[in-house]
Amino acid sequence: MLFNLRNRHFFLIDLFLLALTPSIALSLRLQLPWDESTIQPLLIYTAISLIIKLGFFVLMGIYRQFWRYASVDSLLTILWAVGASSLISIGMVYAMYGTGLLSAPSLPRSVPFIDGMLTLIVVGGTRLSLRIMEYQSGGGHTNPEGKRLLIAGAGDAGQVVAREIHHSRYIDDNLVGFVDDDPAKQGTVIHGVPVLGPLDELPQIVQSHQVDEVVIAMPTAEGAIIRRVVSLCEEGGVSVKTLPGIFELISGEVSFSRLREVQIGDLLRRDPVTVHSGRVEELLKDKRVLVTGAGGSIGSELCEQIARCHPSHIIALGHGENSLYRLPGKITAWAKGIKEDHLDLVVADVRDSDRLDMIFKDFQPEVVYHAAAHKHVPLMEDNLVEAVTNNIEGTRTLVNHCQKYDVDHLVLISTDKAVEPTSVMGMTKRVAEKIVLMAAQESGKAYVTVRFGNVLGSRGSVIPLFKAQIAAGGPVTITHPEMERYFMTIQEAVQLVLQASALGKNGEIFVLDMGEQVKIVDLAQDLISLSGLTPEEDIEIRFTGLRPGEKLSEKLYTTAEAPREVYEKILTLNTDASGLGETFLRDVDALIQSSRAGEREKALQTLKQLADLE
Repeated sequence: MLFNLRNRHFFLIDLFLLALTPSIALSLRLQLPWDESTIQPLLIYTAISLIIKLGFFVLMGIYRQFWRYASVDSLLTILWAVGASSLISIGMVYAMYGTGLLSAPSLPRSVPFIDGMLTLIVVGGTRLSLRIMEYQSGGGHTNPEGKRLLIAGAGDAGQVVAREIHHSRYIDDNLVGFVDDDPAKQGTVIHGVPVLGPLDELPQIVQSHQVDEVVIAMPTAEGAIIRRVVSLCEEGGVSVKTLPGIFELISGEVSFSRLREVQIGDLLRRDPVTVHSGRVEELLKDKRVLVTGAGGSIGSELCEQIARCHPSHIIALGHGENSLYRLPGKITAWAKGIKEDHLDLVVADVRDSDRLDMIFKDFQPEVVYHAAAHKHVPLMEDNLVEAVTNNIEGTRTLVNHCQKYDVDHLVLISTDKAVEPTSVMGMTKRVAEKIVLMAAQESGKAYVTVRFGNVLGSRGSVIPLFKAQIAAGGPVTITHPEMERYFMTIQEAVQLVLQASALGKNGEIFVLDMGEQVKIVDLAQDLISLSGLTPEEDIEIRFTGLRPGEKLSEKLYTTAEAPREVYEKILTLNTDASGLGETFLRDVDALIQSSRAGEREKALQTLKQLADLE
């Protein structure tokens, strides 16, 4: 019955009880029977205080609260409302004494103070009783069939999970306790469950308490700590999940039902690089920004982060209409600082010079990010025409229009495969880098290049393939046991691109210091383990041999490029513009023509020459 109480019911309860509290206060102050001289002043005070109290409660939103889920903030609101109304009531009593409306000792001056305390007990108690019943109805449940859970992290995030496990009627799992490295928390009890020990004791705790699953509730922890917990869970033979990021906790989006599997990005074998600089926002604020390949994983993340810098317009250019069609919803959800009418979706091919001319004439972009490219190495080995025309001709066409329309900033997204390339894709990106460098020399503009490693979570990443193979029961296929690559997150990649556009002056190549390369077989083993399976026992890892154009490892730069740090974890390379002139452009034209004519061998020879391989 109490669960069905609404605020209108509380108003009536308050009206009845608060009409009685002055009489109770007087009874506590004076023994019955009262002197007849106190009755009239008591009625006057009761009427005045009742009006003041209820009026304050309405103004301060007491009757707009949902008391089944009352929080400390709700109780503080009651405290302020009762305190303020009581002080005014006391002031009214003393004013009535001063005007002679009340005469001492008709109503003791202590009565309003006692009444205030009684009011706090009445108003707070009725609401708190509802909250207590809600708490008891959902809490403390046990289900013999439910999983036994252990929370890694007894901080704010861990307490959010604990509360939901205890009090959600939709969760049948049982919370065993916490593990946490904070010495002050050892041996304490949080939400009725103990902190059982530090993280290093997790395998023993899992065994002794028969834990079925560990929930990592450390959304701001570094990757090294997450890897440590996952390793300890593997040692204890228990599955593991983790909470989303802290921004979702702040926005109130986190619930136990939103726990997700540990992602491979959590296990990046180095600390993620975060770039903070006001220079990026200064560059993009109120600017017209063009992004090619805007529907892809990198392009869409670029649009999201650019939107946070409050440009006047984002011109999102892409060849695939479906990915572009979904982009406005993503931008609206990710970055509320940009209006949808400031996002222009343009379906176009960067190889189409006439179409680009229309776009540049209509939108007059001031900053251009060129993310459109073909990136799959084995696929491009068999599709040289597309690789050359898209990656080289498309880049040249775009650069020509940037020069024609006096664009101040251009960033080409390249790849580590452009360094001493062995693949068609790598060679085309190396030639694209040269095209941008030549345009920078000719124009004196801030046209620069950014080289990526492999981007976790992007469409071309190996991770989605591994996940699909694991879901199908295996095998997970890897070309070579010694294959290794540099890895970065999508967020890191886009931060690097944006920072390069702010730092770049003329023709530089920027790379991110990504630490050591990671073996592909290690990533595969991590993914298999995070799926609750055992590598080689449950899921086979099969080596298939190197594919055409593949290398065992990649380089971010050559020795001659002599990297130097220009910003934290961001390196710039020496660039050589020698040999970039009319002859270079004629050779590029010849390459495009021979490719389109289907003259593969001739085109491949020219491509190697332009990429400095012959």
